[in-house]
Amino acid sequence: MNILLNGENTRIEENATLADLIRTLHLEGSRYAVEVNEALIPRSEHHDYRLKEGDNVEIVQAIGGG
Repeated sequence: MNILLNGENTRIEENATLADLIRTLHLEGSRYAVEVNEALIPRSEHHDYRLKEGDNVEIVQAIGGG
């Protein structure tokens, strides 16, 4: 199925969860926030949150610096 990921069309597996997407992007263990269709999805819901065709997903990573 297709989603919009940070403004780019992206193909993902059917029935993928947000946790699956995070794993695919190798973001486990990093600091990030996820919005789906402009709603912030808490990390506690990532394993159960199933993505749907056409979802607009924004992932923002926190970058440290000084």
